[in-house]
Amino acid sequence: MPVKTVKKKEAKKAVKARKIGLGIQTPKTSCQDQHCPFHGNLPVRGYTIEGTVVTDRMDKTVVVERERTRYNKKYERYEKRTGRVPAHNPPCIGAKKGDIVTVAECRPLSKTVTYVVIQKK
Repeated sequence: MPVKTVKKKEAKKAVKARKIGLGIQTPKTSCQDQHCPFHGNLPVRGYTIEGTVVTDRMDKTVVVERERTRYNKKYERYEKRTGRVPAHNPPCIGAKKGDIVTVAECRPLSKTVTYVVIQKK
């Protein structure tokens, strides 16, 4: 009885990175994520936001916090306000807690995620 040999899986071909515009360089590492704007099929549009990663505990998702000032007429002073945005974190970028990142608007990926990380500074 002949013994079957198991062929090793062929190495996946390197995915060609595409340019997304916005003056952002493509990452040096590649990934197989379909929701990656560089190596997948996700178009970006609209707003771009810069902020700090507050948490990276979710799977492929980070929460980015940005701070802005708002003028208060009554007290004639500025007050700090913060806003949090959940964003998809592709494996090729791999943002961690404390990183300063740029996120861009994209189509809705889930109930709350409508942004994707495009650059880590």
